[in-house]
Amino acid sequence: QVQLVESGGGSVQPGGSLRLSCAASGSIFSINAMGWYRQALGKQRELVARITGGGSTNYADSVKGRFTISRDNAKNTVSLQMNSLKPEDTAVYYCNADLRSTLFRESTYWGQGTQVIVSS
Repeated sequence: QVQLVESGGGSVQPGGSLRLSCAASGSIFSINAMGWYRQALGKQRELVARITGGGSTNYADSVKGRFTISRDNAKNTVSLQMNSLKPEDTAVYYCNADLRSTLFRESTYWGQGTQVIVSS
């Protein structure tokens, strides 16, 4: 059984910063990639940032230069440092992991989501 737990969401004024964290636990053999997605009201879920086990990253154009994703492979955690936040960053942020279990089955897992609100 695999579980992803997010933390760090909250409310902040425009220009502020937040750091989201996600911890994966359970019967994990290896993690291919972890990332963050978000879904704003009335919009579909979109990729925010993703990082592979080898350290390769990709970001949505809307967050490049403001957000930084990092990963601690030893702890099976991923973090998202969000700076210069804008109202349009308001959304529920979901942690994602593509991993192989100890049964050698590859699956995609999702966290429950954490709310980020950016407003003045």
